[in-house]
Amino acid sequence: MGIILAILLFSAIIIIHELGHFLLAKANKIRVDEFSLGLGPTLFGKQMGETKFSLKLLPFGGACMMGEDDVNDRSEGSFNSKSVWARMSVIVAGPVFNLILGWILCVIMVSWIGYMAPVVSGVDEGYSAAQQGIQAGDVITKVNGKSIHLWDDISLENLTNTGGKPIEITYARDGKETVVIVEPRQLEGDAYPRMGISGPAERTRTGIFGSLRYGVYTVKYWVDYTFECLKMLIGGQVGIRDLSGPVGIVNVVDDAYQSSVKYGIENVILSLMNICILITANLGIMNLLPIPALDGGRLVFLILEAIRGKRISPEKEGMVHFAGFAFLMVLMVIVMFNDIVRIL
Repeated sequence: MGIILAILLFSAIIIIHELGHFLLAKANKIRVDEFSLGLGPTLFGKQMGETKFSLKLLPFGGACMMGEDDVNDRSEGSFNSKSVWARMSVIVAGPVFNLILGWILCVIMVSWIGYMAPVVSGVDEGYSAAQQGIQAGDVITKVNGKSIHLWDDISLENLTNTGGKPIEITYARDGKETVVIVEPRQLEGDAYPRMGISGPAERTRTGIFGSLRYGVYTVKYWVDYTFECLKMLIGGQVGIRDLSGPVGIVNVVDDAYQSSVKYGIENVILSLMNICILITANLGIMNLLPIPALDGGRLVFLILEAIRGKRISPEKEGMVHFAGFAFLMVLMVIVMFNDIVRIL
């Protein structure tokens, strides 16, 4: 069941991503040769107007082929015949659509089950928070100067605080804000240093406008989570062995299904929505990074073209993207191998 659900999730996320490219291409009157779901040999294809819509053999990935690599094609309707700003809008549309999908799903979840407000429900003795006077009912408004809207924001700040560095906490009580310095401690039985505060036991419900607002805060949390994971990867706190690819995600989806199905279909849907939000936020952010062969890498060359007033040598750009593609393929093989080893 996990494989089927994972394929459906991946397919939906990839379709939204490629749909962003497709719609902006059409808006800029750019010819789209093929819109495909999956990779590899074509299982099914149908020509509709100028575009062929295809289903490929491998269920992960997709493409919106606009002839962007054919720099010599400057015919009417070709990608390279359009202004640099039009081409930039088409490239950036895919990742942006992924983030929009994440926001829509977050809005649905907040409307459905509410959100975890940054309200302290309990303070544990022996930790710095209690010694600094934080009490149950206090509302955490800032952590290290960063505005806090969800309890998840606090958990993320604490989790990524490597080395147990002191944390500046701003909390509100009876309309008055107080700033204290909390030093996380790892007491017996703790998996990591803790501030010693507990979040709310129940979620806060809100109306439609509140759902739209807290949907933004929720998707922002997942974006921040993605960036923090990247920082930890670059900083060496996590390694390549900790990364997961399609095989690992299938296993995560299956575990989420198996653990939630006994509690009813509602829990299954919520669990899968959480995973979908995480994946689509990751895909959106990763594709905006300046990595050759990805949307962000192409965007860098378009930005340079806009600044210089002329295009970078197509041969040089092609070599950079090819090198980036080769690196990504090697990384994918390593990650997939690690996924299989973990499962076995």
